[in-house]
Amino acid sequence: MQKATNRFHAENKLGEGGFGSVYKGLLPDDSYVAVKVLSVGSRQGQQEFMNEVKLITAVQHRNLVKLKGCCLEGGQAILVYEYLENSSLDKILFDNFPKCLDWGTRFEIILGVARGIVYLHEECQIPIIHRDIKASNILLDTNLKPKIADFGLARLFTEDASHVTTKIAGTRGYMAPEYAVRGKLTVKADVYSFGVLVLEIVSGRRNQDSKESEEKEFLIDWAWSLHEQNGVLGIVDPLLGEYPEDEVLQTVHVALLCVLPTAQMRPTMSRVISMLLRDIELIPLPAKPDYIGDSMWEHNYRTQKETISSSLQDSSVYSSSTILSEKSLL
Repeated sequence: MQKATNRFHAENKLGEGGFGSVYKGLLPDDSYVAVKVLSVGSRQGQQEFMNEVKLITAVQHRNLVKLKGCCLEGGQAILVYEYLENSSLDKILFDNFPKCLDWGTRFEIILGVARGIVYLHEECQIPIIHRDIKASNILLDTNLKPKIADFGLARLFTEDASHVTTKIAGTRGYMAPEYAVRGKLTVKADVYSFGVLVLEIVSGRRNQDSKESEEKEFLIDWAWSLHEQNGVLGIVDPLLGEYPEDEVLQTVHVALLCVLPTAQMRPTMSRVISMLLRDIELIPLPAKPDYIGDSMWEHNYRTQKETISSSLQDSSVYSSSTILSEKSLL
């Protein structure tokens, strides 16, 4: 792999993954591969590496990135994946990519990602929660067909467990509130992340943009506000050009169902696909939640801080084990 990547030269670096750098490599048969290099000197690093290998070798689907090989030696781990020519979705959506994706391509990307998640949740022998569905983890092939990458955070989910309580890991802005605040993890956490991703694909902007006005800074809040004002089409990427309004409205409606703050209210991914394809009727949306997206996370954070502060002021004797540290909320 050193030869294939020219000793991991900076010119061949494609980007950063969840747990390491990714390089473009050229094999002797003139085919390209993506080489992910991880530092696994720690036990946790080795565990994450073995987790990714175990999961990615156990799954086979057209919308999941294929693993070609791996090695673990001397505190360094290498994963060799198929190389996808069009890089990651975030670069095309957000980084002034020379060609704007038309609506048909965006919709097919949405469907492809959804099918990949359905496979993980419902078609694997043991359901898998990806935990980090986001634009930078969606890679695109020559025909702009999407493949889900970066399984380093994925967790197996046994069907007899209602949820898994786990150390929080993922990307803020894409994390479901019950997971971000309480560490409660179910397949519905991926549904939430998918909903955020869909809104980004439709709008062509990140889920949070401090350059926008206060009204538009948080994408989920803005989408809900437009929905309540019957102005959902205002969220559409201005570069998109012509598009089928009814299909876009349907897609945004499904995305808002996916980002509902209560996990039980979110649809399964198989129902998401059925609604997107209009095989079943849309589930009606409830009224706009009081706190949604990052604003909900910040509200919970402030509320718990205020509760802690109040309890400290009202009581001169308390147990340190009952104090929720700020660090645990971040």
